[in-house]
Amino acid sequence: MNEAQPTLAPPVPTARRPAAAWALGPLALLLLLLPLLEGVPLVGVLASPFQRIQMTYGLIFGIAALGFNLLLGYTGLLSFGHSAFFGGAAYTVGFLVRYLGVTTMELWLAAGVAATVLLAAVFGLVTVRYTRIFFSILMLALSQVLWALALKFFWITNGTDGLRIPTPGLLGGLVRTEDKLAFLATTYYYYVLLLFFAAVGLLWVLTHSPFGYALQAIRDNEVRARFVGIPVRRYRYLAFVVSGGVTGLAGTLWAPLNGLVTPDILYWPFSGRIVFMAVLGGFKSFAGPMVGGVAYNYLETYVIKTTQYWQGLLGVILVALVLVMPQGIIGALGWLRRRAREGA
Repeated sequence: MNEAQPTLAPPVPTARRPAAAWALGPLALLLLLLPLLEGVPLVGVLASPFQRIQMTYGLIFGIAALGFNLLLGYTGLLSFGHSAFFGGAAYTVGFLVRYLGVTTMELWLAAGVAATVLLAAVFGLVTVRYTRIFFSILMLALSQVLWALALKFFWITNGTDGLRIPTPGLLGGLVRTEDKLAFLATTYYYYVLLLFFAAVGLLWVLTHSPFGYALQAIRDNEVRARFVGIPVRRYRYLAFVVSGGVTGLAGTLWAPLNGLVTPDILYWPFSGRIVFMAVLGGFKSFAGPMVGGVAYNYLETYVIKTTQYWQGLLGVILVALVLVMPQGIIGALGWLRRRAREGA
């Protein structure tokens, strides 16, 4: 129950990082060129406004999964309550719109990230003293408190009707448009893509710094980490706050894209979705969670269109994917790449 217990998270295999990185360059180039491919024969359908908006959702979920994986993959803490940070940031945007009339994206970002960093700082005082299931259940309980507040304090949050989020002005209000579809499919797509790259760069530097390696040492054996002088609880707390802030960035970006914030975004199933994004992509690699975020969004979108029993079908598909690819999408791609080299 206390922090002297070692965690069970497996180590991040250092040898797989280059295997994960080989695909990131072409993917980044494709993301940059995606709006320019509309109308190109054969591939144009993949760059339609609908697909670009879906990709924007996927990038946002990728940011959330990356922030979450700083705890699971690098610190060994499995959180079942990250919807608190994602939804907390989204509700911060809703409050700014409803009570202060703020419609500038940069102010939303500053307030959303600051609110979730503060929320994570408070939650972390309670949770990081524990590990394993105790940490997970505490996070689940705290996130459900926020969900209940959003649901019951309807005179503040508008209850299940939620808070409407208008199309924001970018760059301090200099960029505004009346064509919401064109704005979300192009201007906002590039805006999210820029912040996605910034979040990836920040977490890449952080996880490959001495602080990141110290987190991995804590995850692998916290007793030995403490023995060599690593302040275990302080480092866990810092990782928790950073993880909450990055997830809050995703929640802030999601709010104007979705156009409505409801209590569902604070409910525990959304925390489960973030966990599954990381697992689907491969939480043992740096790139896995962001790939999982994009893949999960597309999978859910098309399964919903298939049947009214989409939750059951989605569950079956996800379980099958985990059984077939226990190392996630990135792990499976790395395995295929190694097999191809061996067969060459």
